[in-house]
Amino acid sequence: MRPQALLRGLARGALGLVYPPSCAGCGGATQDPGALCPRCWSSLRLIAPPVCPRYGTPFALDLGGTPLLSPRAIADPPAFARGRAVALYDAVARGLVHRLKYEDRQDLAGAMARMMAASGRELLAEADCVVPVPLHRWRLWRRRFNQAALLARPIARGAGLPFEPRLLARVKATRSQVGLSRAGRAENLQGAFRVPPAARARLAGRRVLLVDDVATTGATGNAAARALIRGGAASVDLLTFALVGDPLG
Repeated sequence: MRPQALLRGLARGALGLVYPPSCAGCGGATQDPGALCPRCWSSLRLIAPPVCPRYGTPFALDLGGTPLLSPRAIADPPAFARGRAVALYDAVARGLVHRLKYEDRQDLAGAMARMMAASGRELLAEADCVVPVPLHRWRLWRRRFNQAALLARPIARGAGLPFEPRLLARVKATRSQVGLSRAGRAENLQGAFRVPPAARARLAGRRVLLVDDVATTGATGNAAARALIRGGAASVDLLTFALVGDPLG
């Protein structure tokens, strides 16, 4: 074993003695850092086919044959081509997202990114680059990190794709989306994103995988996807950790 690898192993071992690995969902003891205990893992409402090809919302029943579009996708098709997520936004998924975003648990990003890469395997296979949904500079200054970028970087690295955080900028300091209606969220994000002029040549003709932590109404993904397409992207797919909404009956 190389000396550097040995030192890293010793450091991880020492850290584990001081801060024993705990479940990312409930805080109980686990074998590996960032892992879920069996109880939390079984409670996580993982999304599995069949899903709406556009929004990624799961169907409660498998009717067989060609995947069907959800009523929402027919009535209100998104700007992004396809959306996929790991799990429904229930108690366990909400806890993971909140710990990452608001409790500075950046150590959770790796495990969450691995699950996202598995759920978005089809999207990654057809993408040319990975772009995180950006934060406005003032919110980034207050939070100190962009949770979408923490998830997107390992996803890109694992797929061997370029990580391109500078292809999209958030130019409008929007209010929090929490508590807003679907229409209110869309209005709040009007003009929020833009492809910087210096990035247009690098974006032109590329198939973008856009990454965020949660898709609620799709307003953020839509606004970001529209900006990327206007800026020259060939197509945009959206990959998130969690998706708000119940399975379609």
